[in-house]
Amino acid sequence: GFRRFEWQPGLENVSTSCDVSFISGLAGWTSSVDDVPADTITRRFRYDVALVSALKDLEEDVMVGLRESGMEDCACTSGFSVMIKESCDGLGDVSENHGRRPAVPEKAVRFSFTVMSISIRAGDEGEEVPIFTEQKPNSELSCKPLCLTFVDESDHETLTSVLSPIVAERNAMKESRLILSVGGLPRSFRFHFRGTGYDEKMVREMEGLEASGSTYVCTLCDTSRAEASQNMVLHSITRSHEENLERYEIWRTNPFSESAEELRDRVKGVSAKPFMETQPTLDALHCDIGNATEFYKIFQDEIGEVYQKVNPSREQRRSWRAALDKQLRKKMKLRPVMRMNGNYARRLMTQEAVEVVCELVPSEERREALRELMRLYLQMKPVWRATCPAKDCPDQLCRYSFYSQRFADLLSSTFKYRYNGKISNYLHKTLAHVPEIIERDGSIGAWASEGNESANK
Repeated sequence: GFRRFEWQPGLENVSTSCDVSFISGLAGWTSSVDDVPADTITRRFRYDVALVSALKDLEEDVMVGLRESGMEDCACTSGFSVMIKESCDGLGDVSENHGRRPAVPEKAVRFSFTVMSISIRAGDEGEEVPIFTEQKPNSELSCKPLCLTFVDESDHETLTSVLSPIVAERNAMKESRLILSVGGLPRSFRFHFRGTGYDEKMVREMEGLEASGSTYVCTLCDTSRAEASQNMVLHSITRSHEENLERYEIWRTNPFSESAEELRDRVKGVSAKPFMETQPTLDALHCDIGNATEFYKIFQDEIGEVYQKVNPSREQRRSWRAALDKQLRKKMKLRPVMRMNGNYARRLMTQEAVEVVCELVPSEERREALRELMRLYLQMKPVWRATCPAKDCPDQLCRYSFYSQRFADLLSSTFKYRYNGKISNYLHKTLAHVPEIIERDGSIGAWASEGNESANK
């Protein structure tokens, strides 16, 4: 249903009508994108209308929250602030037809948001009192769709043109207050947007960074892959949207007339214009998947005793993988998958799976190392998986740095053959950045892309 609402000051370049439903996603563009009938490739809600609708759905919760926190209902008409998590993901192939298919890639991208919390500031300098907190921030039920688009997430130009009206509306709303009737009284809300529900590919796309295989391995700090494999734990978060924009300007103008290599080193891998602000964080779901992929490869290497060999042939590697798949299938009923997914990752990253793999590892010493590696990993994982680590796993949170240091030592000694001068992107983030992100945000798991991914399904 349509609700009456207004913005103060009014939103720039956004119509004031409150009764709009689905609109073409390219509304806000004057001319259409060529080659594609523009009215068919994207549908969306106007961002402010969608937010109003989501707030009205939470009207009862807000009123209950106000009562429980002992606030006078009629005194609380302003000072509300709303925290929004934004997620965006490509859906891969969505074609229906089998056999003969058109030459266009039938890929889709979905953008959605979740109302994470609503708080109110009592008085002028009073502190913020939370009156609503989303209990299931990773459920597809709390994840509201905003925009659905037929576009390949790798097609930078079309993606930017489709998402830029959303970016424009979001920027306008940051500077303004929403006046909306909640519980019979008009109240004013401010919105804070945090783009955290993106996998690394999408973050790099939106922030103008090189692709995941780049030597600049991290979306949070400037380290290079070689550096990150030498010093695995001691890094701090330095990247930000503003800095990426500045670096893009340097990349574009080359003010110091440097060579391509020097310039690239100066801007640390920023080579396109960042068009959407993301929160520098780590996505728990993809972290799980990325690390499981890494362990899956370590298991293969250990079955083939790669630490003693130089350059094993492709056939040898294939036979180790076959042996691993067969063993996991027989003992754990784990069917091999083409691409690692969340469910496989969850089952592979268990002490049980390690015991099964250890049956194929010849040396007792290496078996012990594998067990220890997994034991440490399983102590670290709840910290970035939990919705509220300080409540759910306080001991593991306190000891995280200790575990990650031990884990890094093990990689750089026992598994040196694999981590000499290289390290996977998510392993670097897991070891180096988790405590800092949790100190800043209070959680990693709650801000994951999981709700958006399950809603895609």
